[in-house]
This record gives sequence, structure tokens and C-alpha cells, in this order.
Amino acid sequence: MSDTEQIDDSQAPLIEHLTELRTRLIRSVLAFVVAMVACFTVAEPILNFLAEPIADILRGRGEDPRLIFTAPQEKFFVLIRISVIAGFALSFPVIAHQLWRFVAPGLYKSEKSAFLPFIIASPLLFLMGASFAHYVVTPLAMNFFIGFSDAIPALTALVTGETVVPSAESQELSTVFLGSVRESLDVSLKFIFAFGLCFQLPVLLTLMGKAGLVSSRGLREVRKYAVVGILVLAALVTPPDVVTQIILFVVVYGLYEVSIWLVQGVEKKRKKQMQEEGLWDEELYGDGDLDEDEAAK
Repeated sequence: MSDTEQIDDSQAPLIEHLTELRTRLIRSVLAFVVAMVACFTVAEPILNFLAEPIADILRGRGEDPRLIFTAPQEKFFVLIRISVIAGFALSFPVIAHQLWRFVAPGLYKSEKSAFLPFIIASPLLFLMGASFAHYVVTPLAMNFFIGFSDAIPALTALVTGETVVPSAESQELSTVFLGSVRESLDVSLKFIFAFGLCFQLPVLLTLMGKAGLVSSRGLREVRKYAVVGILVLAALVTPPDVVTQIILFVVVYGLYEVSIWLVQGVEKKRKKQMQEEGLWDEELYGDGDLDEDEAAK
């Protein structure tokens, strides 16, 4: 066989992989575009759903639950942004399936069984974090921020078209909340993405445990540093409200403890496998957890 024929044979698998990758990408993009267009038709209800925590707070203050936009194109681009985000979320199962179909043939059976639970658990945990942010954190944060404004019944009457006779008190300087659609949506989305990512902590640490980068014993030893780090995180991503910070701390620290339990389960499974293969040395490993360096081996 000539050198040219050998080169052609080595290039054939690469070309096939590139062709398959192109097919998977085209299907993923088509799924995303279709989902985005479909979500644009219901972007207004999605916007109302995301803004509902603010509306509830304004109703509770006796104000008109309305958001404003200060540029002619502002609301249109807000709806486009919502369509993009919701379209990606709606098409994510298709995109993940196409990615899995491309990667799976190159994995061993054990590797497929190891990664598949994480692919399923990751979006579910993100959804849990997003729901927690929308129903718990966002109302608390918005109530704290909007609480600094003055509730003016005359302004509500002006918006609704009622006739109000201004009093002497109404002539005083006041600050009132006139929420922008874009900025209010930004705050809500930041909380959703922040807590969605925080809820990925068990997936991240368990994968690191499988790779031998962390151990349950090591996670327990740095628990006090983790507590400080979580407290700092709670202070940064939440308003200066003690109740909100405590809620975030309890949730994230609970996820940290769950991660230790999951990593310990991975280590027990690895220990059992090594014992079945005759590779476990009681004098070297003892009865405790695997050390990070030994686990990596």
C-alpha cells in the first residue's frame, strides 16, 4: 500500500466524524430556531410570569402593577431575549440528545453508564434552582429593593386615569418605583441563572470525585472553609437582607453536604470494584476513604 493510500485511509474516519458533527449541529440549530420562533408567540405570557413577583409586591403596596419601557424598541428586544432563552431551554433535550449521539460511540459501556445520570440530573437540578430563585429569592429581593421607594396613591391614580386632588403632602419630594421592563427582567434572570448554577454543585463535585480530584474526607476537612465561602457567596448574590442570605446559605450548604455523601458513594463503589479485581490493599488504603492521589490511580 502506498503512502498516499495510507493517508487517505487515515483521513476517512476524520471526514466521517466531521460529517456527522455537521449533521448533529444542523439538527441542533434547527431545533433551537423552531423552539425560539414558537416561544416568541408566547413571549408575552412568559414575561408576565417572570415579572409576577414584582407585580405581587406592587399590589401589596397598593400601587399599580405595571412596568415601563423608555425606548420604542425596548420591549421588542426584551421579547426577543426571552424567546432566545426559552427557546434554548425548550430545545435543550434535542441538543443534548444530538450531543450524546455524537459522543456516545467513542465511550466505553462503563463510561456511558457513568455519565448518563449526570446528563439527566444536571438540567433537573438547574430547574430546581431556577424555581427556587423565582418563587423564593426573587420576591424577597424585590421586596427589599422596592421597599426603599415611597408608595404614592396619586401616582397610581394618574396611571389608571382617575382624578385626584393633590394635597400639600403630595408636593413634597418623593421617590417612586417605575420599573423598566429590561432592567427588571435582568434582575430576575440573574437570580435564576445564579441559583441554577449553584444547584449544579452536587453534579460538579461528584464528577470530580469520579475523576479522583476530590475525596469525601477532603471535603469534610475543608468544610469550615466551605462555610465561609458560602457565606461570602450569599452576601454577594443576595441583597443585604439577613433572611435571604440565611436561606441561600442553608440551601447551598445542604447541597455541599449532599455532595459529600455522593462522593462517598462513588468511593465505596470504587473500593468494591478494586476488591473484586484484587487490587485493594488494606495496609495501603486502610478502611477509610481513598486518598485523592491514590483515587486518581
